[in-house]
Amino acid sequence: MQIGVSSYSFVRLVRSGQMAQIDVIAQAKEMGFDAIEFSTIAVPEGKTLPAFAAELRQEAERAGLPIVNYTIGADFLRGSGGDLQAEIAHVQAEVDVAEILGEPGMRHDASSGWPADHRGPHSFAAALPRLADGCRAVTEYAAAKGIRTMVENHGRFCQESVRVEQLVTAVDHPNFGVLVDMGNFLCADDEPAAAVGRLMPYAFHCHAKDFHVKAGTDFPPGQGWFESRAGHYLRGAIIGHGNVPVFQCLKVMKREGYDGVLSVEYEGIEDVLLGVQLGLDTLRRMVALVEDSQGQ
Repeated sequence: MQIGVSSYSFVRLVRSGQMAQIDVIAQAKEMGFDAIEFSTIAVPEGKTLPAFAAELRQEAERAGLPIVNYTIGADFLRGSGGDLQAEIAHVQAEVDVAEILGEPGMRHDASSGWPADHRGPHSFAAALPRLADGCRAVTEYAAAKGIRTMVENHGRFCQESVRVEQLVTAVDHPNFGVLVDMGNFLCADDEPAAAVGRLMPYAFHCHAKDFHVKAGTDFPPGQGWFESRAGHYLRGAIIGHGNVPVFQCLKVMKREGYDGVLSVEYEGIEDVLLGVQLGLDTLRRMVALVEDSQGQ
């Protein structure tokens, strides 16, 4: 199993100006990652997204670090002013960017939920046909370019494993799957190991992520923490330092035959480079143990 890193892990350094986005590639290579994925590319002033994507690809090829996935936002309920066809066109244009990057896969969101002024049921079931239409239109476009598309368990509305599975089933297209993020299930109060097991048949890509967790009955811990759907407190953690059963999730992934890239996505409040490096080192040890115990 190869271990990659999401560019989102370095977002604090990029936003503060301490690191240019293109320099994330060399940094990831130096740390010892096998691959990189890009999440919401920060385009330098005076450049276009397609042109900068070409620069990122050239730099990745120079460094010998494959770009394996591209992550973007999308919303087939609220996006583009509620115009579904316009939002589909927007996401299809991002597929063109993924093609420039030379990536085999692209992850997009499904939706963050119904608009507040929506008349009618606000349930996921009510939204499912429209979400499936949007995802299917995008993946059909991407398939012609040899790019697989996927949704991630992300954004609460389409986050717990049952809903994600329902969406993949409704889309019913071989080019459409899931980016399985073992940590994100906690945002919807879904037990990570069981959720990973449910979604592995559809996994195109995976994230390794950890969170510290405090019960919602405790006093609010303050800055750096956010609440799950049920009101529990979460804070990003260095892999192996938090409450996500990372090792158990890896065992499930390996048992189910996953042999793709597992990308570190670090969201902690510690020093970024230290947090990412410690997470990589711990994850490599975990993966080695899993592969030794279950056979290469």
